[in-house]
Amino acid sequence: MKNLHFTSLLAGLVGLAFASSCTKDHLIDAKIPETNKEPTSASIQGNVFEPALVDATDARVAQLKLPAGFSIAKFADQLGKPRMLAVSSSGNVYVTSREAGTVTLLRDTTGDGKADLNQVVANIKAVHGLTIHMDKLYLVTVKEVYRADLNSDGTLGTPQQLINNLPDGGQHPNRTIGFGPDGLMYITVGSTCNACAEPNAEHATILRANADGSNRIIFASGLRNTIGFGWHPETKELYGFDHGIDWLGDEQQKEELNQIKQGAFYGWPYIYGDGNYNPHPRPMGDTTYAQILAKTTLPTLSYEAHAAPLGMVFYTGGTNGFPTDYQNDAFATMRGSWNRSQPSGYKVVRVHFENGKPTRIDDFVTGFLVNNNQAQFGRPVGIATMPDGSLLFTDDNNGVIYRVSYKP
Repeated sequence: MKNLHFTSLLAGLVGLAFASSCTKDHLIDAKIPETNKEPTSASIQGNVFEPALVDATDARVAQLKLPAGFSIAKFADQLGKPRMLAVSSSGNVYVTSREAGTVTLLRDTTGDGKADLNQVVANIKAVHGLTIHMDKLYLVTVKEVYRADLNSDGTLGTPQQLINNLPDGGQHPNRTIGFGPDGLMYITVGSTCNACAEPNAEHATILRANADGSNRIIFASGLRNTIGFGWHPETKELYGFDHGIDWLGDEQQKEELNQIKQGAFYGWPYIYGDGNYNPHPRPMGDTTYAQILAKTTLPTLSYEAHAAPLGMVFYTGGTNGFPTDYQNDAFATMRGSWNRSQPSGYKVVRVHFENGKPTRIDDFVTGFLVNNNQAQFGRPVGIATMPDGSLLFTDDNNGVIYRVSYKP
């Protein structure tokens, strides 16, 4: 746990002055002109607070809070730092560890809701995102995409490299991958920095390519770090959670749920929230903030600043799973904050959709923050549904995968 209160002065070639301090929701005394012919100044207070890590004991797991009828238990533990999940139609669970560079196969062969098979099936340096498409497992590292056959016993064939030149990682190296209803491959590429003008146009984007990795294009841009994404089961529209800019205060920048469309631009690093100007960096050349705002697609919903959305999955568990009003809603993991005085996130949330559109975000699994928010025993990351309708999510701090089930 650590606290940091800082005051800083940044000066750029444009003569920008950026002194530090902030109200709950807005920059204090912000003077952000359209062009650099006038000075830019703003005040912000930045905080660092990281809850202490404690063990995920049975007693702590038992006090996790969920809606009525839902229960939670450990599906697997002692997994190191498990990150993203993919589940086959037969119930094979694949989980990556970026730190260890492994893909592990887990399986519940007895039907008791706990994994009793645990086998490393691939070793790929910095592997992170993964997805199953046409009976093959696709995996993405910082710069590579691989494809491997799924064997009948759940093991993998030799991974085949499809792409080897994704952009460098920088501050956000956690690539994720998915296949859309169009059968095409989508890859997230975060920014290299908190807020900057990227020299590589593929940074801060979602890319799209053929299933073999060919014909790669920039599908959408201005996305600082969209890790969790997916397609609504009925409308087939693409949604993703983007990470807001740090060091704009406790309550800014809020996390964004965006409907992601081809060719759209989502504002980073110049525009955030509902059209706010980011004081630094300024737009380059003679471009104004207003010009960038005019071409920016604003978020569909926002969520608590710095909560750190990681995984996202639309729920289609069928009649044997969760109640019917959960069908076609989304679940997202909020790994938790570090850049604010009071923690946000450390939970799983539910995104309600009505008539195919997101309407609000509610808590679903809470209680990982303990000791009056001074400690935590879980930071949710990857999330996936099982064939039986239950929900799995990973915690990369205590090495646990949790299973959420429903019984009326």
